[in-house]
Amino acid sequence: MTAPISSSERAAAGARSAAGTEDGPPPVRFAYDLPTWKEITHLLANLPMSLIGFVYVVTVLSTGAGLAVTVVGLPLLAAGLTGSRQLGRLERARVRSLLGTAIEEPSPLPLARTKGPLSRLWLMLKDPVAWRAALYELIRLPWGILTFAVTLTSLFVLWPVLPYLARGMTNVDRAMARALLSPSDELERRIAELESDRGVVVDTAAADLRRIERDLHDGAQARLVNLAMGLGLAKEKLLEDPDSAAAMVEEAHGEVKLALQELRDLARGIHPAVLTDRGLDAALSSVASRCTVPVKVTADLDRRPAAAIEGIAYFTVSELLQNISKHSGARSASVDVWRSEDRLLIQVWDDGRGGARLDGGTGMRGLADRLDAVDGLFVVESPPGGPTTVTAELPWRDRAAVNDR
Repeated sequence: MTAPISSSERAAAGARSAAGTEDGPPPVRFAYDLPTWKEITHLLANLPMSLIGFVYVVTVLSTGAGLAVTVVGLPLLAAGLTGSRQLGRLERARVRSLLGTAIEEPSPLPLARTKGPLSRLWLMLKDPVAWRAALYELIRLPWGILTFAVTLTSLFVLWPVLPYLARGMTNVDRAMARALLSPSDELERRIAELESDRGVVVDTAAADLRRIERDLHDGAQARLVNLAMGLGLAKEKLLEDPDSAAAMVEEAHGEVKLALQELRDLARGIHPAVLTDRGLDAALSSVASRCTVPVKVTADLDRRPAAAIEGIAYFTVSELLQNISKHSGARSASVDVWRSEDRLLIQVWDDGRGGARLDGGTGMRGLADRLDAVDGLFVVESPPGGPTTVTAELPWRDRAAVNDR
């Protein structure tokens, strides 16, 4: 017969039960988070995706390469490479969505800028993005089989360590995708630079056209209109009041001189005749003579550069000397131009107050963009209090070689 349990024993048992509950392990839960499940999904999808890609590449590209000796072979190969490019796009999207790895899209082929079907076909055949995507699909099949088998087996047998296995295998997938599906860094950087430079050149040309139109409309055109009106009034007064007519003609003569001077300045701003006829040294000496600050010009060039480079160099110095006249408060300045191997170097110095910056609103940013558009450099050293040294560097292209073409 069991002895009755006293109230004290019952309290002690309750305390032991409560203590045992607090000290025991937490309830079992499936400790897989969302990124882990995405990685597992990616690994399980490797097999069907790699099968599709492998079969496509082997079938289409091998058929196109085998028929390359026929008329339809090369177009078929080009079409197959276009499809390979699309498979690469699909794989990049899968890596971004499931593995969280950002892989940029390569630039599209510039088919619109090619001339003729043969050029377009050749551009498609040598597409490095498509060939790297095809290589990616070829080497992915054994890896896809391995990752599928390991992941599926681990879901039932090794599930406690599956997150670690999934992370290791998807790291290999990330490295493979970056190596073969990413755009070429140098090529893409160069393409982006050229597209940006083309935009800068177009914007600069449009701004120059607007400036020329504004100068013609507000300057010479207005003076010529006043001249026509003055001559018309002089014609009416020629018989009635010859003295007033003579005064009007004299005034019109002054307007003609001013209009001609404005047209000369405008033509000099477009492309000065002295630059075409006598070269950079004489043109820079001419623009320096109009500066309000004494300027010493030194040009050490054994030959003339290409016309485009010569024009950019002239307008760069002209703009810098205008800035010196308007903003620097300098007492003296100098311009040095020389050639160093395949570069044309320009250095403009003044002893003004300094503080010039590329974002200072004095046209420096526009000069830097214009030089950057032709693979040039533009460096400003202008501490507060001065002096200011601006160094510009342009690629040297020989005028004779350009003219021969």
